[in-house]
Amino acid sequence: MIRIDRYKCGYCGACVSVCPTDATFLVGMWLRIDEEKCNNCEVCANLCPVGALGLEVDSR
Repeated sequence: MIRIDRYKCGYCGACVSVCPTDATFLVGMWLRIDEEKCNNCEVCANLCPVGALGLEVDSR
């Protein structure tokens, strides 16, 4: 699953405009990811200018 580093995220919305499944969206000044829509393609993470998005690795 794609996770947001809230310390890095500037809420610029760049990821919202490129998400192919419309899973990322801004609510006020907060970035959200709809986990049911997200297909983990990492387009948002690759585009993020501050590296605030990334694939969470399951450590099990």
